[in-house]
Amino acid sequence: MSSSEHHHEEEDVPEDEILNPEDAEEEIPEDEDHPMEDDEAEEEIQFQNDSAAHFDTHTDSIFCIAQHPLLPSIVVTGGGDDTAYIFDASLPDGPVLPSSYESNPQPKGEREGLKAIQKLDGHADSVNAVAFTQPSGEYVVTAGLDGKLRAWRGDKTAYKWAFVAEAQEVQEINWVSVSSHPQHPNTIALGANDGSVWVYQINAQDKQSPLNILQAYYLHTESCTAGAWTPDGSLLGTVSEDGSLYVWDVFGTGQAVVSLTAEDQRFAVEGGLYSVALSQTIAAVGGAGGNIKIVGLPRVGALDANTSSSKKTKAGAGNSGKALSSSTGQILASLQAQSDGIETLSFSQPPLTLLAAGSVDGSIALFDTAHRFAVRRHIREAHEEFAVVKVEFVRNPQKAHFLTTAGMDGVVKRWDTRGGTTAAGQGFVAEWRGHRGDGEGGGVLGFVQGPSGDRIVTAGDDGISLVFKADIA
Repeated sequence: MSSSEHHHEEEDVPEDEILNPEDAEEEIPEDEDHPMEDDEAEEEIQFQNDSAAHFDTHTDSIFCIAQHPLLPSIVVTGGGDDTAYIFDASLPDGPVLPSSYESNPQPKGEREGLKAIQKLDGHADSVNAVAFTQPSGEYVVTAGLDGKLRAWRGDKTAYKWAFVAEAQEVQEINWVSVSSHPQHPNTIALGANDGSVWVYQINAQDKQSPLNILQAYYLHTESCTAGAWTPDGSLLGTVSEDGSLYVWDVFGTGQAVVSLTAEDQRFAVEGGLYSVALSQTIAAVGGAGGNIKIVGLPRVGALDANTSSSKKTKAGAGNSGKALSSSTGQILASLQAQSDGIETLSFSQPPLTLLAAGSVDGSIALFDTAHRFAVRRHIREAHEEFAVVKVEFVRNPQKAHFLTTAGMDGVVKRWDTRGGTTAAGQGFVAEWRGHRGDGEGGGVLGFVQGPSGDRIVTAGDDGISLVFKADIA
């Protein structure tokens, strides 16, 4: 019987006649679909409950996020739509959000998203690195898979940004990291897919060269995957897929004070290195297979801008207030508590002595840097089976024991790192949901949490940035 004949036959059946079995079977699948639709609706309500506000102007995944150093509610995001946006992520009681946010926390209609302060365009491919410069956030930079580095200068209110210049020395830029060196303001470093590392100082007053190249390094032989500065902004550590680590004395000799490659079997990590974090005395690098290497750094005394003494020796021993101690460049520990790649590393602030590592296996490990890097805690199901994308200790001295984490499950979590390995719930404090999650286009690809840790703003693989209240005592 054709579908048209069947439909015609249904029209001839009296209304009070019972449906035949064939028709009843056809109705069953529709009934079974309804609970799934209800579940989806509940997920949408949950999204609105957990976040205080959201920014949804991006039309593709948000790959990166950064916040203004003096005005932490001012945030910049960059995404797969080849665009970056600056917006104000003030909490609902702040001055920028519309009054509608202060009403019912479960609005009947769709909540209005935060408005962009400014669109930062000019890229021809995904924007995968953004940053505000130190110390005052005078400039914002965007970097992309098109190899372009673009800079804007902000006014004192951070509500208007004027384009300064762009540079393109490489094919693709992987990351951008900002130096906090007090004598070299507005300095940033970037790493490229060809392994090169570039350090720029931005100065809009220099009309000839507003993006001035301070250093360029070419020792990595494969893609430069990550970079980070020491807390004082004097040394830059970079790692690569080729398994190498270099620590650069950018403002002193300009050369590497630590050089370790996979040719040294003690340092070799099959599969390469993908994360790096620097304290003032040690570097931690993370790579494939859960491998972490701890390396000693030069002891840094009072910073000295005068590099005349350093030019006397190419090796740079004892230059610019830096003393090459016996541990400089030494492999202090080789760690492997986790089973898959180390995506992210974070050192706690003194007097705490912790190193946090987030892995593709979904776990978080805490190592005690003061006690031979012993495993203080291994939270195996921190983000279930989904990769941990970022871990970061809260910078507020009163809350420095709190660790914030996010992963491809779309969840942001906070942990209390005090106590031993048997702490109840492994130190779990709170979590915030709202992203789609499940590892399929809905994970959290980054977050910022401000100096106090009371506001977390995310970069979502689902193209949404969420603002969460996180004012935990």
